Amino acid sequence: MSSVGKYIDLLVQLLAIPAVSRNEDTRAAFLLKWMTREGFTVKRIHNNLLVTRNTDPARAGIMLNAHMDTVAPAAGWSSDPWLPVRSGGKITGLGSNDDGASLVALAAAFDALAGEGKTDDIVLVLSAEEEVSGVNGLGAVLPELPGLRFAIVGEPTGMQPAVAERGLMVIDAAASGKAGHAARNEGVNAIYRAVDDIAKIRAMKFPDHSEWLDDPSVSVTMINAGTAHNVVPAECTVVIDVRSNDRYSNEKLLEMLGDRCGATLSPRSMRLRSSFLEALHPVFPLLEQMNFKPYGSPTLSDMALLNIPAIKIGPGESSRSHSADEYVLEDEIGGAIDIYQQLIGNLLKLEL
Repeated sequence: MSSVGKYIDLLVQLLAIPAVSRNEDTRAAFLLKWMTREGFTVKRIHNNLLVTRNTDPARAGIMLNAHMDTVAPAAGWSSDPWLPVRSGGKITGLGSNDDGASLVALAAAFDALAGEGKTDDIVLVLSAEEEVSGVNGLGAVLPELPGLRFAIVGEPTGMQPAVAERGLMVIDAAASGKAGHAARNEGVNAIYRAVDDIAKIRAMKFPDHSEWLDDPSVSVTMINAGTAHNVVPAECTVVIDVRSNDRYSNEKLLEMLGDRCGATLSPRSMRLRSSFLEALHPVFPLLEQMNFKPYGSPTLSDMALLNIPAIKIGPGESSRSHSADEYVLEDEIGGAIDIYQQLIGNLLKLEL
């Protein structure tokens, strides 16, 4: 069996093991056993696997990363999402495109490079909880990898490199007023105060534009207030979805909102940052040499957790992710393996 065939078979086996985020135990155990049998050294941290060829992961400078978890099945599947179908060069199954194809293609490229003795500076990280940005996912293993200088994050991008992606911050905002009887027009209506804040949020402008990414978006997505029809509410809470970019960090956007809004703002997390590759990074000439077309991605990935230069690239298409009858083409995986090998081999020659 060819290397491509072996790793496509691995993908089909993986897809038959449910691995919704935070429940990847069985899939992680299967991958650990499979990788160990293939001669790799594997360290498990929670449900994340650090894979090397008899080297210490802490010494690795380049990380290859793909995630093993999936979202829950969307409505509308025409077949059982946990029973992968391989037919006519197409593999249908939950997580086939996002992110199984990248996982097996990166693993195959790593395997081939290991056979050439080129993986001493590389660690393959098969991570968990990516779809929920969980604390026991990639972020939990990064302290074990202090030597990292660069990362390739496998995600479905049509094998074009995303050199930037937007970040995410969710804010709980609480507007305060004073309760009173509605019939007597008493109190201070917290809903009206929240409405004033929402109007200011809608009017926000972002004059500094990114080369790669859309302007930030700040959207009120949930609102809750009131206890009875005849009581002026003393509190109104809203949820604000904030998408940052390389010009406006999460911290900057929180500051801008605080300057405009009277509500108390409480971000749930600040760690999902916008990521971008510096304009003078030596990887850009390499991408040009390999005829890639770099772009900025609107979707979030584990790249948001990294504080090192990185690109996001993988087989499949982002539009297929999280959808019913999700699929990937076998030719996409085979092509990705070849491209990954070339890309990683070239990265090893650079001063990163």
